[in-house]
Parts: sequence; structure tokens; C-alpha cells
Amino acid sequence: MSLPDPVPLYGPAYKRDPYPLYARMREAGPVHRVRFPSGVTAWLVTGHAAAQRTLADPRLGKNHALGNDRWRERASIMPEPQHSQLQVHLLHQDAPKHTAMRRLITDAFAPRRVEALRPRFQEMADALLDALPEEGQTAELVGCFAARFPFQVLAEVIGLPPHLAARFRREWGGVVAPVGPTDPRRPAYEALLRGLQGYIAEVVADRRAAPGDGLLSRLVAARDEGELSPEELDSMIFQLLVAGQEPVTNQITTALVALVRHPEALERLRAEPELMPRAVEELLRLDSAFELTTWRFLAEDADLHGTRVPAGDSVIVSLCAANRDPERFPDPDTLDLDRDQGPHLAFGHGVHFCPGAALARIELQVALATLLRRLPGLRLAVPDEELAWIPAVLGRGVGELPVAFDPPVCPRHRG
Repeated sequence: MSLPDPVPLYGPAYKRDPYPLYARMREAGPVHRVRFPSGVTAWLVTGHAAAQRTLADPRLGKNHALGNDRWRERASIMPEPQHSQLQVHLLHQDAPKHTAMRRLITDAFAPRRVEALRPRFQEMADALLDALPEEGQTAELVGCFAARFPFQVLAEVIGLPPHLAARFRREWGGVVAPVGPTDPRRPAYEALLRGLQGYIAEVVADRRAAPGDGLLSRLVAARDEGELSPEELDSMIFQLLVAGQEPVTNQITTALVALVRHPEALERLRAEPELMPRAVEELLRLDSAFELTTWRFLAEDADLHGTRVPAGDSVIVSLCAANRDPERFPDPDTLDLDRDQGPHLAFGHGVHFCPGAALARIELQVALATLLRRLPGLRLAVPDEELAWIPAVLGRGVGELPVAFDPPVCPRHRG
């Protein structure tokens, strides 16, 4: 069956299981024109080798100024002034600005630093499960754990004080989802955007008035010393608060769904917890929460893996499609805890490789190990086909994850 041009990348069936479509696209070639729900078209790269080369291609820039009018007409969804004030973070910068901005945050997410915080993360995970009702044998894991644990970890790592952390609204993360100017949800979207921008202003004022040694305080100091503009500071905080937690929430859900679909792997992990680091890598490969990368642009018309791509058109890489390329990963649709893990692309590649990758890996190891240890007999509480996959353009995950488990919740206390 031939592929449509452009290939539509939306709809419940696609979000539930995009992998058959990705397989057809890989077989047909590495680059395809696709259409997103907003109507914007882009060029999607699917194979592992092509994806890796694209992510490291110096011809492709991330700055929105490189986008052409056709892209900007439909893709620049965030209104002004917020677009100019919140969209100049790391994901939308190129060297040398990207290099200088990234240098400001790398120490906070350094592997040795976040590894030293693992015991604190374990305390957080256990406390969340301690709060489950004694008599309960069911739970909705997104609301009671998967959405709360990554935010608590993030607040600890970046130095967001408790009084501000308590006021953060999870729905603010939804401002990254495209809501066009004519969409009936637009007023609610803009209200969320203004609310988040006001919260960021409070964070900046608080860290300026009572600076500490955390990342947020250091970023405010960098702004006051002229290393960042006000817009770059706000954008970096925006990126930390949104990209620093929601993808981990979604990755916890995709990993749990994969494990309950493969109960033999789940039980093996419960019995052999030392396998968890390798298992996390395989779960990241199998179904990444970062399904697609953000935009990249060519400054002039050029060939991309045999396809002529016009200047300013958006180029996007499917990390999920690359991670199930059979030319790189034999039997790629299988969850194999013994896989001789090669370099998956769940965290990207090249200069835009996720700076929080080490932290995300530890969060996933702690979260999954704790859930498997504390919730015996973990299983879905609804039929698999009733799981509601989030309609996000770039990400994968389920909005709710109802589960059942056997009594009691053991061990109730640590140690």
C-alpha cells in the first residue's frame, strides 16, 4: 500500500500505535512529507542511520528565524508577546548562543551530582506510595505518582523552593501543545500561558530576593550579570519547568504499559532488580516519550538523504521510528531485557542531546523499581484498548493509568 503525501501524523489510532506506520515509512525511504493536526507540513526522518546523521547535520539550525513563511503561518502557534519572551530557550538556539546557554545548566544535571541525589529521590518515591490508602488495591498512577514524582525531583535539582513548588499547576505544561488561533480552546490556552508566565516572573523575583545555591538562583544571577537577556532567562525557566518533568511522567507510563503487556519481563525485573539499568535503556528504546524532535531548518534548499528539502521548511526526526529500525536493532518490536544495547536515540544525538538524560535515567530506575517492589501483582485495571494516549504532537504517554495490585502494599515502610 502506497503512503499518502503528506502522511497524516494524528488521530487516536496513530497515537495509540504509530509503529506500523513508521515501519512502512522506513521501508519506503528515510524522508517523508508529513502533516500535523495544526495543518503544518514537515519533512520526517525515520531510519536510525539517517536520524543520527540528521541530528548531527551542521546545515540544520534550530532557531525559529530560519523558518519560512509557510512554516510560520501555521507553526508559530504561541502568540506574542509570549512567543518572543518564552521561546528563546536551548531547543531553539544554535551555536554559539546555544553553547553558552547550555554551559549554564550542565553542572546541575551532571551524572555524579544527580547520582548522589538518588537516596533523596528514593525517599520521595516511597513517600508517594506510603500515601496510598491502606485498604486500596487500585490506583490511578499518573495522578498519584507518575506526574508528582518527576516534579518533586525537578524542584530538588533546580532549587525551586517548596512554597513555589506547591503553587505550580501541572496543566501549565499544556502550553506546548499546539492550539491554533481559530481553535475554540484558544482562550483557555492563552489563559494558561499568561498564568505560567506570571509564575515564572514570581520565581525570578523570589530567587533574586532570596538567592540560594540552586540552578534557578544561578540563572537569575547570570541574567543580572549580563550573560542572559530577560527573555532568555524566562525561556530557560520555561523549558526547565515544562521539558524537565512532563517527558519523564510520560516515560514512566510508556514503560509501565510495556511491562504490563510483557508480564514475564515485569516478574523478572521484580525478581532481579539489578537488571533495572539495562531494562530502562530497553524501555526507552522500545517506546520513547520523546516521539519526535522539535523543528530544524535548512538555510538554503538542499538534499537530505536523497530528498530535496526547501529552505525554511521544518525537518523533524522520529526518534521512535529510529529506535525500532530493524537494521539497527534486530527484532525491534520485542521487549528484550537481554538486548546488547546499542545507542538508542531516546534522548536525541549531537549538540542538542538532552542535558537531563542522566537525571531522567535515575528517575526511571527509581520509579520503576519502587513501583514493582511496592505494588505486587501490578496490572492494568482497565482493558488495554481503553487507555487514552495523549494527543501531544511530539510526545507519547497515557493521560491516566488505572492499575490494580495485590494486597498488601509491601513493604509499607522502608528498610
